[in-house]
Parts: sequence; C-alpha cells; structure tokens
Amino acid sequence: MATKAKTQKDYGNDSISSLKGADRVRKRPGVIFGSDGLEGCAHAVFEILSNAIDEAKEGHGNVITVTRYADHSIEVEDAGRGCPVDWNEKEQRFNWELVFCELYAGGKYDATGDNYEYSLGLNGLGSCATQYASRYMDVTVWRDGFTHSLHFERGDVVGQLEKTPLSRKKTGTRIRWMPDLDVFTDIDVPLSYFQDVMKRQAVVNAGITFRLRDQAGTSFNVEDFVYENGIADYVAEIAGEESLTAPLFWQTERVGRDREDKGEYKVKLSVSVCFSNKTTLVEHYHNSSFLEHGGSPEKASKSAFVSSLDGYLRQNNKYQKGESKVTWNDVEDCIILVSNNFSTQTSYENQTKKAITNKFVQESMTEFLRTNMEIYFIENPMDAERIAEQVLINKRSRESAEKARLNIKKKLSGNIDIANRVQKFVDCRSKDVDKREIYIVEGDSALGSVKLSRDAEYQGIMPVRGKILNCLKADYGKIFKSDIITDLLKVLGCGVEVKDKHVKNLSSFDLSALRWNKVVICTDGDVDGFQIRTLILAMLYRLVPTLIQEGYVYIAETPLFEINCGDKTWFAYSDAEKAAITQKLEGKKVKIDRSKGLGENDPDMMWLTTMNPETRRLIRVMPQDVAAMEATFDLLLGDNLQGRKEHIAENGYKYLELADIS
Repeated sequence: MATKAKTQKDYGNDSISSLKGADRVRKRPGVIFGSDGLEGCAHAVFEILSNAIDEAKEGHGNVITVTRYADHSIEVEDAGRGCPVDWNEKEQRFNWELVFCELYAGGKYDATGDNYEYSLGLNGLGSCATQYASRYMDVTVWRDGFTHSLHFERGDVVGQLEKTPLSRKKTGTRIRWMPDLDVFTDIDVPLSYFQDVMKRQAVVNAGITFRLRDQAGTSFNVEDFVYENGIADYVAEIAGEESLTAPLFWQTERVGRDREDKGEYKVKLSVSVCFSNKTTLVEHYHNSSFLEHGGSPEKASKSAFVSSLDGYLRQNNKYQKGESKVTWNDVEDCIILVSNNFSTQTSYENQTKKAITNKFVQESMTEFLRTNMEIYFIENPMDAERIAEQVLINKRSRESAEKARLNIKKKLSGNIDIANRVQKFVDCRSKDVDKREIYIVEGDSALGSVKLSRDAEYQGIMPVRGKILNCLKADYGKIFKSDIITDLLKVLGCGVEVKDKHVKNLSSFDLSALRWNKVVICTDGDVDGFQIRTLILAMLYRLVPTLIQEGYVYIAETPLFEINCGDKTWFAYSDAEKAAITQKLEGKKVKIDRSKGLGENDPDMMWLTTMNPETRRLIRVMPQDVAAMEATFDLLLGDNLQGRKEHIAENGYKYLELADIS
C-alpha cells in the first residue's frame, strides 16, 4: 500500500533558527524602533540624537546640530567628548565595534555611573540598531587629537578605522546616515517631526541650543531652538499674559527604590505649572524623553492634583449638598503642566520610551506635588479661590454636557415604526440604503404634492413646518427643544456631531447608521424657499457636517418658469434659460408662466422636474474647500455681524430684485 505524500514541511529540532548580526534589526525593525514604517524611521533619528543630548547634559558642549538633507539622509553633530572608538582592553575589541556593531553595548552600563548620571540613551541599542538599518552610515569622531572616520553599508563596516591628526583642538561626534528602504517602508521623515522633537528637547534641556538645518536646493534653512530656563520658560510661553495664575516652578531630589529587594536610585523631579481658562497643556518628560503615553508621572499628577483640589473644595465648603467630587478631566481643562524628571534607573514600557513604569517615581512625584499644592493654596489664597472656581465651572459644565448627551441620545434613539412615528414623515418601501432618498420639503402642501409624484419604492418625504432655527446662532439646549429638528434627526438616523470640550463624544455620530443614500432639500424657488433651504443647510452643517463633507446632501432645483408653445412645454430654471428658450421660439406664440410653489404643481410636473432621476436637477452640496465653507457659513449665518454688514453693503445691490421689500 502506498504511503500518503507529505503536504507540509516537518516541524522538528532543525526548524528552530536565530537571526544574527544586522539581520536582527534589518528583518525585524519593529522590535527595536516600534515600527517598520515612517514612525520607526523617525525613532532612529531620536536614538542618535539621544546620545548627543546625553553628552550635552553632562556639560560637554551646548550646541547640537541636526541636518535634514534633500536625499533623505540625516546628520547629527555634537560638541561632546567624542565617542570612544579605539581598542578596549577589557572587552578585547575595538570600541567602534561595540558601539556600532553590537547590540546592548555602550557607556551607560557602567555600574559607577561616572559617565552619565541621567541618561536618555539607556539600552545601548540606538547607534548599533540605526547603523544596521541604514543603507550607509558615516561616522566622524574628534578626540584625543585625531579625526577618526568609519564607513558602514547595510550593517557591515567597509574598510577600517581611519585616523588623521587634528590641526586644532576639537572634540565631538558627527554621524550621517541614509535610512534603508529595504528596512523601512518610508524614509521621508517630515520637517515637522524634526521641529517638534528638537523644540521638545530644548524645553527639557535648559540652555542647550538645538540647531536644525534643512536643505533647500543648494542652501540650508537654519532654525534654533533654545529655552534658557527650560520648562519654566516653556510654560510661561504657553500661558501668555492672560492666565489665571502665574507660572510656578518646583524641583527636588529623592532617593528610593521600586521594591524592597531592589537597589536604591536617585530621582530628580522638576515641574512647572499654572492655571488658565484659555489654554491647556499636559506634557511629561523623563530623562529628556517625551512620554507620549505618560505612565508613572501621569498617574502621579492625576492623583496629586485631584486630591489637593478636592481637599481644598471640601475644606472651604465649595461643593453643593450631595455634589460629586471633581475629576482629573475638570482639572485638565484649566491646567498647563509640564514635568521634566530624571532618574538613575528607569523602567520604560519599551525601547521607544513613550511611558515609564517606575513605582518610586510615581510615589515620590505624587507626594511632591500634593505637598507643594497644599503650601501654595495656603500662601496664595486668592489664586486658590480662582483655581477652585474654574475647576468647579469645568466640573458642572461637564456634568451638564453629559446630561445633555444622554437626553439627546434618548431623544434620537429608537426605530421609526408605528409605535415611534415621526409626525407626517412618509417612508419608502425599500430597505436598501444605497437606493433610499429622503426629500426634505417645506410645509404640508408640498408634502401632498411630492407624495403624489414620488416613486414610493425608494423616495421618502419629511416636511418641515415653517422656518427652522438658525442653528449657527442658537445654543444646543434651544436646538434640541425644537421638534422639527429632532424629528428630522430621527429620520436621518445617524445621530449628531456636537463638539463640546467637556464631552468629546456627545452624541455618538455613526455615518453607517444613516438611513439614506441621498438627503435632498426641496423648497420653493422664491425668497422664502431659499431662506428655508439655507436654514436646513445650516442645521446639517452644525449638527451633521460629515453628511455635507461626504457628499450625501443635495439641493433639488425647482423651475422658475413654465414656457408653453403649442402642445409643448419647457421649464426654465433661471432667467438665462428662459431667454435661451424664448429666443429659439422667436416668431411663435409663446406663453410664459411663473412657476408655482411646490404645493400647487401637478404630480406629473413634479415627477418630471423634481423627482425623476432621469430628468431632475440635483445640486450636490460638497465643498471643495472646507475652510472656505466654514468661513462662508460664519459670515452669512454666524456671529460675524460686522462682516455680514460689509458683505451686504458690497454685494446687496446684485440681488435687489429678489428682496422681499414692499
């Protein structure tokens, strides 16, 4: 009997293999850099920059220059002591091999801590990993009276270490590399990334100048970032002159451990803070690394500020009877807080250093902030009063917005059926959203006419009674008390998009829940009809702007003139069309009637001119320029009263014949 052929490769002892050398990075860049895309490529820049920062923090050079070349190569130069590259007797290898060709090797593992007390480049991965992930890397080191040069290509050294005597006293390191497209999917790191990173580093490294050179043709645009007083200057810059309180700066040093069985380490804490009802900002840095995801300092700040303010409010009887305590959201809405901490031992969540997990950092920072806040409240009673008042305003606004969110959600929820019918809404038979159209018409008379002329299979009708609110000027409370508006929103079915700083997701807008493929505004072709159309558009723009931006909203053009000649009829939608038609009929007996309102038109005419997809005219309301659309809505319907007066003065004469003036 024949044996069955194997369809899969055996998985046995010989199946296990390991990556070696440069392949450890080149084939798995996401492990080191967090991504094999542009984010990972950008993080490699930060790794090289980190080593330069560590030198400058230790007092070796106060200018770091980063160059962004047009060919996507990058260069970082410092004026530090120069990276050691010669023979290492203890390791029996050249130092350049350890730094640029060996993961987990560097000057930050020294148990004495003599080289770097507070290091940003922690794990000895950055220089080697970046070299491995580069198409080429050129390293120039100035130290010990020599210029040392190295050239790498795709993870391998090309040639040997070259040494030439220096004619002048100079120390430092310059590294230029080209990220490899064989490793990263994209290497065009944007200018904004360099600007953001270098500004942040200037903020947390007081007095160090970060110079950015961006190649533009044959020249370079140069931009310097420097904050002489670090985070204190930064917070003052953000706060401006209209903050509730003046910026504060607190700092201290502590010694402790994360666990009983762990060794002690040193922590240096510095925080700058002020309160404002204009601007908010919360940023945490550790060993100069921006902690995008926070971790220990974020938890400490939340705990300390909430407990301090809650204690003050209770002690001074600021809460109403039965009122809930303040939350971090209420504090965050009026605080500018930047922490810049350092520790001799740091536990990052991963190599990208976007959060730390040190328990002692969290405990010491919580106690440090709470103590300073309590002292500050005692010494500055007027500031304390202003802060407490603003936090309570934030809290009560948030609770009011949340209550409104729940009320709106309840009001707009539920299916449109016999048990929950929107008054006078006429649905269509089809349940296929891709076919369904909703006609928003003005008044009951138009409802009757459109109902008789529509295709009931896929065309629904929703009448609006009279002129609705100007939703660009009314507040949300007034808007959602309007039955016309809430009924229309129920019919649309997708919820609303209400932007409120206290409740980000006020109404759970869901485009996929929209019940219609087309939302058609259908009003009379007169001044009142134009105004109703504009108010409906304003409502959609304020409450469901995505429908406009995604092209779901249409205007049904209705004819202005009915032109009869013999047994034939033409419809003209403008004066120009009327003139063109009558010119063609010149010499014949022609009867021209001003088109009636929608409610007076017979069903055949309505179907032909307004409802039939083959013959109707629909204008898709879809802005080419969203900013221009926003400016126009604000000018015509918003609070820009002076702009509206000027617009009417400049353009009103063009529309005098349409004005309803008796």
